[in-house]
Amino acid sequence: QVQLVESGGGLVQAGGSLRLSCVASRRVISIDVMGWYRQAPGKQRELVAKIVTGGSTNYADSVKGRFTISRDNDENTMSLQMNSLRPEDTAVYYCNAAIVRGATLYNYWGQGTQVTVSS
Repeated sequence: QVQLVESGGGLVQAGGSLRLSCVASRRVISIDVMGWYRQAPGKQRELVAKIVTGGSTNYADSVKGRFTISRDNDENTMSLQMNSLRPEDTAVYYCNAAIVRGATLYNYWGQGTQVTVSS
């Protein structure tokens, strides 16, 4: 089991920045993949960025060059630095932890944090 708690969401003007944090109940180094997803009203949840144990990262095309995902193995945290925010980035952002054990994938989610970007 992994509990995840997000923080850092809020209201910001277009062009501004926010930093989201996700605190895990276990050492993040023991989690195979951690990521941020978002869901806007009326839309499906989509991947924003993910980072694997070895440090490799992957970003949605829409956020490349603007968002940076990182993980701090000593602090049990994962962060998402969001710069040059756009109104279309408005959504609820969810922290995700994925653990693979044999042939089984275990997925865990945080409660979500709202990000609103005004034009």
